[in-house]
Amino acid sequence: MDATIALRLITNRAANQAKEAQEARERLIGALQVDGPAHLDSLMREVLKAEGDAAPWRELMERVEHHGVREALAEQRERATTVLLEYGISMSTSPVSNEKNLADHEGHRRFLSYVASWEIEGETPAEEPAPATEEQPAPAPAVVDVPTATPAQKRTLAAIRDNGVKIQEFRVGKATVMVERGERPRKDMVEWVIAQGWADRDQSTSLFAGQAVTLTVIGEAILAG
Repeated sequence: MDATIALRLITNRAANQAKEAQEARERLIGALQVDGPAHLDSLMREVLKAEGDAAPWRELMERVEHHGVREALAEQRERATTVLLEYGISMSTSPVSNEKNLADHEGHRRFLSYVASWEIEGETPAEEPAPATEEQPAPAPAVVDVPTATPAQKRTLAAIRDNGVKIQEFRVGKATVMVERGERPRKDMVEWVIAQGWADRDQSTSLFAGQAVTLTVIGEAILAG
């Protein structure tokens, strides 16, 4: 995967996880301000889960600022692996601490699962600007390197192009794929082509409203091939 595509995927995912954590906190704050019984336990668990999911992506973004995408991802994978290996069954006397530790563990596990197939190409250092020379004709457009896709992957891309695919969450942590027309592709296949940079989803809307999935230039080139 190209480093530029990887950075875009990481940025979008980090922003989405941060937004979900903020929304979970706001729901808990709203419940605390209402007189009468409220499901505070479940709302607190939602906050801890959302924060646990957001933590590795927030750390990854901080690493990217200092080390670049490829090295930052490698370091964050190592960090997440360490968290999973060091997780034990010891319990605290504080139920909140126990819930937080479990949420952190699950957040790092989900992070590793999401980035498991990512292989990022080496990043080329920026070159010094060349001395000014006489104006040259514009170079020909670069040829897009079109990846090879399986029939199942092409069917997923075609559904994204034709069926009005979006990812929607009707309950926290339970996202599903919805379509406006035609056959609904599998959620894991949609997430896979997004991770490859063949498709993208609109992060400007919330998961509860539904985030539209569209093809990238690479995805369109695969179908055109």
